[in-house]
Amino acid sequence: MNTTRTRGLLLALATAVISGFAIWINGNGVAAYGDPSAYTTAKNAASAVVIGVVFLVARSAARARGAAGSVALTRPTRSRQWWGLAYVAILGGAVPFTMFFAGLASTASTQAAFVHKTLFIWVALLAVPLLKEKVTWWHASALALLIIGVFGLAGTVALVPDSGTLLIAGATGLWAVEVVISKRLLAGVTPWTVSVARMGGGSLALLLWAASTGSLGAVVPATAAQWGWVALTGIVLAGYVLTWHQALWRAPAVDVTAVLVLGAVITALLAGSADPTALAIKSPWLAALIVGGALIWAAPASTAAPGSPARHLTPPPGDPDRQPGRP
Repeated sequence: MNTTRTRGLLLALATAVISGFAIWINGNGVAAYGDPSAYTTAKNAASAVVIGVVFLVARSAARARGAAGSVALTRPTRSRQWWGLAYVAILGGAVPFTMFFAGLASTASTQAAFVHKTLFIWVALLAVPLLKEKVTWWHASALALLIIGVFGLAGTVALVPDSGTLLIAGATGLWAVEVVISKRLLAGVTPWTVSVARMGGGSLALLLWAASTGSLGAVVPATAAQWGWVALTGIVLAGYVLTWHQALWRAPAVDVTAVLVLGAVITALLAGSADPTALAIKSPWLAALIVGGALIWAAPASTAAPGSPARHLTPPPGDPDRQPGRP
């Protein structure tokens, strides 16, 4: 198996674990904060600060070991890259977050998790024609099991969409497009660049919007509990974003978004911790997700047409995954 792809899938698995906890944590955080829009702005700004600090520390450590190129920001050289980063910041790191947490405030966390976990379906539908990623029979079997698992778990949630569910569905659609755009960007810029643009640019947009609507004061936490939730969820979101872009840099979009679905297993375990009987009922669907994820892991890397960003499985020069002598 391609070593770079393997590391990408491991990073995607880490993202899935973070995602599984994040749904539950954010469900409690937005309830404690009260205002979903203010909560989203505060949490994302905290995440941007964490990512900035992690970047500076990582860059300093890389310079100390003589590998400064492994942690760097890339200046876009084409207008498409600037527009792509603008989409990632505004329609990836700002608008859908507001939609998602507004929806989360009015629907159950299990409902939100179900809708968000359909992301891999929309990414697969977009990645094949736009990124030229080819889905093998291994992938098709894995995706079928993941669909069965996700929709099987939906038996525990309402399938009739309410306003909150529709907001989360809209956010998921914007994030699916963002995955494709990010994958294209990562053919020419570092994942650090995309992560900083997503959370730094997105947080700036959210803060400017709050200032223009006179709600900037509501963004600042008013109680110790709110400060705690913002700090916790900011750290969790930073971990999600950093591992996600590193994974997407190293492995195909279809593969990493499929592995991301395994976060539903974590969410289900958390939701069923107080009710073992309900968890036992879910076990066949959870098994389908686990087997589907294993098949993605065992599948050959999805390939693409020559020149497509989806073929960019070997990181550019300066990346720690690059071995001496590799092109």
